[in-house]
Amino acid sequence: MKLLEGKIALITGASKGIGKSIALKYAEQGASVAFTYLSSIEKGQALEAELTALGIKAKGYRSDASIFTEAETLVNQVIADFGALDILVNNAGITKDGLLMRMSEEQWDSVITINLKSVFNLTKAAMKQMMKQKNGSIINLTSVVGIRGNAGQANYAASKAGIIGFTKSVALELGSRNIRSNAIAPGFIETEMTHDLANKEEWLKGIPLRRGGSPEDVANCAVFLGSNLSTYITGQVLQVDGGMLT
Repeated sequence: MKLLEGKIALITGASKGIGKSIALKYAEQGASVAFTYLSSIEKGQALEAELTALGIKAKGYRSDASIFTEAETLVNQVIADFGALDILVNNAGITKDGLLMRMSEEQWDSVITINLKSVFNLTKAAMKQMMKQKNGSIINLTSVVGIRGNAGQANYAASKAGIIGFTKSVALELGSRNIRSNAIAPGFIETEMTHDLANKEEWLKGIPLRRGGSPEDVANCAVFLGSNLSTYITGQVLQVDGGMLT
């Protein structure tokens, strides 16, 4: 039996990178997949076709996770279309890097809003259905940068550190309802976001496994946290970082 057979998942920001890999891996493991995209309309449509071709129910929604009312509307529509919601993967995120002395208020606000407020928005909207079901798994994508910080990424680090605190608090609040809340902290993952980093070689030197990770490495962890293999795990941050922070 496939690990996610019969489960319904909602994944935000899934048109590319880690989000897309999670969506595909979930489909391979038998889950029905709802996902969001915003600016990448063609990629979103292509992913829906790719997921459907794997023999599962899939639907993409153009939605801005950083806007509370859109998050509510999205979750209600997913429940109407799929009948339930078992797994929420909060993956949507951006970077707007720069040293703090040069960082604008807009750079700070946009990263905090899209990366952190979106997690509040979707979790708040999804928890009602999960409480009704008395079952659910919430998986939030944070980062090793949220644990140790990184020069030039004060906004990104703050948003990802906030996700960790949020994840642990939700685990304490919803555990009695059989709803689990965990976070995944990827390290250096080879995606479009990291492709052109100026200090890429320095990052790789600090990884014991001596390589960057793949989106699939993160997706495998997301499958574990969404499946019944992790039913006694909540409030945790799993580092998928090749030993970077060991």
